[in-house]
Amino acid sequence: MRIDHVMYAAENDGLQATAERLSQQLGIEVRDGGVHPRFGTRNMILPLRQGRFVEVVEALEHPSVDKMPFGQAVKARSANGGGWVGWVVELDDMSGPVAKLGRPTTEGRRHRPDGAEITWQQIGVSDLVVDPQLPYFIHWDDPAQHPSKDGATDVALKGIMLAGAPERVREWLGLTGEPGVDREDWEPDIDFQFVAPHGTPSVLSVTFATAKGDVTI
Repeated sequence: MRIDHVMYAAENDGLQATAERLSQQLGIEVRDGGVHPRFGTRNMILPLRQGRFVEVVEALEHPSVDKMPFGQAVKARSANGGGWVGWVVELDDMSGPVAKLGRPTTEGRRHRPDGAEITWQQIGVSDLVVDPQLPYFIHWDDPAQHPSKDGATDVALKGIMLAGAPERVREWLGLTGEPGVDREDWEPDIDFQFVAPHGTPSVLSVTFATAKGDVTI
């Protein structure tokens, strides 16, 4: 179990302009990710160190958007001006969340501009829609096609600030014990901070270690 990526919904001026702004802030060359035909969305990728990435995503004018939780979440966030949608945890074995949630995984597909098709399994997106402090879970069918491999970078994910409750997130992830005690066996290099939510729990900000120093978005 590891943090795979963080998701940022396009702002009012669209996907390209939003991705370029983040690219300039972080010093990362942005890559065109392509279209998710099942979800009615398209994305751009900012690869990070340690096998992670930032996904900048927008909802298309497509009937799938309002039928799929991922499209709904992205569309709603962009309608409110854009910003962080959530975060995603990669698993080698999806049987844990499948048993916990009592439903199968959903297949995801993305067609890159070069024609390659990337596929994965995911679960928990509808739960993120209801409670955005929670990550959803993903398993890539072919690790060689992981989006972090789309380009070289020295930028690393350093911290995530959530409006929510650490107990809820830890329970969702299946962590046990007192906060801090078992931290060493799950992402000790990521600084998680929690503040009490005023309204809906959410991702408030994400911090990156860059060549220019720490950048918080």
